[in-house]
Amino acid sequence: MTEASDPVDVPIRDETIRLGQFLKLANLIESGSEAKPLLADGAVRVNGEVETRRGRQLVPGDVVTLGPASARVASGDAEIDVPW
Repeated sequence: MTEASDPVDVPIRDETIRLGQFLKLANLIESGSEAKPLLADGAVRVNGEVETRRGRQLVPGDVVTLGPASARVASGDAEIDVPW
C-alpha cells in the first residue's frame, strides 16, 4: 500500500464544512457530482478511515485523502496552493 503525500492545508471560512464541499474546495474533484460514486466506492478517507457520507462535517485538523492526494482542513486565510 502506498503512502499518501503530506496533506496540503486548505482553509475554510466557517468552523465546519461538509465533506462533499471540501472535496471540491480542495480540488480533489472537479464537480460535486463526482463525490457520490467515489464515496460509495470507499475511495475517500477521513483521518485514515473510509468515509461514505457526503454530508460528514469536517473540522480544522481533519485530513481527507483521495488516491495519492491529501488535504487538511485548516482555519484562517491561508493561500490554497494544491500540487494537483
